Amino acid sequence: MYKLRVFKYKRLTESGNFGGLNEDLALRRFKYNELRRATNHFKVEVGKGSFGAVYKGALIKGKRLIAVKRLEKLVEDGEREFQAEVRAIGKTHHRNLVRLLGFCAEGLKRLLVYEYMSNGSLGKLLFGDQRRPEWNERVRIALDIARGILYLHEECDAPIIHCDLKPQNILMDEFWTAKISDFGLAKLLMPDQSKTFTVIRGTRGYMAPEWNKTTPISLKADIYSYGIMLLEILCCTRNLDVTVLEPEEILLSGWAYKVFVAGEVSKLFPWEVIDKDVLENMVKVALWCIQDDPLIRPTMKGVVLMLEGVTDIAIPPCPVSNSA
Repeated sequence: MYKLRVFKYKRLTESGNFGGLNEDLALRRFKYNELRRATNHFKVEVGKGSFGAVYKGALIKGKRLIAVKRLEKLVEDGEREFQAEVRAIGKTHHRNLVRLLGFCAEGLKRLLVYEYMSNGSLGKLLFGDQRRPEWNERVRIALDIARGILYLHEECDAPIIHCDLKPQNILMDEFWTAKISDFGLAKLLMPDQSKTFTVIRGTRGYMAPEWNKTTPISLKADIYSYGIMLLEILCCTRNLDVTVLEPEEILLSGWAYKVFVAGEVSKLFPWEVIDKDVLENMVKVALWCIQDDPLIRPTMKGVVLMLEGVTDIAIPPCPVSNSA
């Protein structure tokens, strides 16, 4: 059966069509040997995901750094991620999205070539051993990500649901600008489409409740993931942390609502002295995003306006899943 699947797959790849990936995409098509040389035979690994590893490389005699993602999983799964990623960001260009420079589709080999992000992932910045970013920097990062999601949701030719927003999929460039990456699980909608049925995708802890129900998925699934991530960015703490001293603090999203209702949001940031109103407003945005009911969650445009201080932020109700 495996041989039959590989043979069928080879016939597809040898036809050179790839589901229309070559049409209307301003991407460079690389040769495999070219990328092997550029990465010094895939010597320096800078990241690893569910479908393969990412390697550091260089083009133009070492003057332009690149990141090469080599898909290594099962044939069909790898091809699915490859096509999803190219289709999702092949035509996009935004300062808060990691730029896809090109791809390699040679035989059974599938590689994606991105701009190199020298400061690693947001997860490493927030949860690593290095310095904790200051408040203003964290707010700027949160806005960077929100603007990138807004572009995906409302400013592309067709809406794109990322489906796997989390700090590990946010990369930081040399200027510490946050950029959204890893579109392998992304779902592309039709221009006039707002909801879709699809298989469960994403990362536990960041997935909206509707993923576990027989209901269609909308752009609001990304809003929920962003809300969880926003709390993590603000507090420099994972949403689920079993190492805390108090049991009620294990789930950050639940703890955030409790201290907000009690008027004690400063407990979330014991190492900083920040204006209480500023703290409350940021926490309120996150709590609106993680509402169980997708209809109650704001759009990404609404989130950006709230973060920018353009619109007032109402008192959010209790997120049902965190009320216990």
